[in-house]
Amino acid sequence: MPSKRSVLAAIGALVCLLAVMFAAAPAQAAVPAEHAPGGRVLIVPAAPSGAAAVSARSAAVSTPTSSPSVRTSHFQPGASYTCASGNLCAVVWDPTTSDYKVFFFYNCNRYYLSSWDGSGNYYDAQTGGVTSYFYGQSGNVLKSFTPDSTNHAYNWTPVWSIRNC
Repeated sequence: MPSKRSVLAAIGALVCLLAVMFAAAPAQAAVPAEHAPGGRVLIVPAAPSGAAAVSARSAAVSTPTSSPSVRTSHFQPGASYTCASGNLCAVVWDPTTSDYKVFFFYNCNRYYLSSWDGSGNYYDAQTGGVTSYFYGQSGNVLKSFTPDSTNHAYNWTPVWSIRNC
């Protein structure tokens, strides 16, 4: 029967071996929300009617923006994109590039919008039971909603700000 000392020595060696294995493993940072697994693949809508008639050279045409700014990507009509878990994704036509601009609202905030005109859609992939709001020019609530796993068509023209929590 092994002595107490040899059993303790074997356990100590095993602990040291495990410590070396875990210390040598590469550190893994938290995955940013825009790359988080569990997103839903969605399809960008068809181009709005009359979109070809709007010239990017027109002085009245501006790219849609939000303040504060968020991560955005451009997609051609009919293309797919992923709305990662934790995001409120909003799709709006960008007349300066003749494609759709997708906004990924992740951090809880009130975002003020500029040049959001016409139709698009939104998908709420947020977690934690949040309620989001779309506001009009005078700060009136146009819509309040919670995540429901549905890609919603929406007219952005009357929307002046979004609160995603």
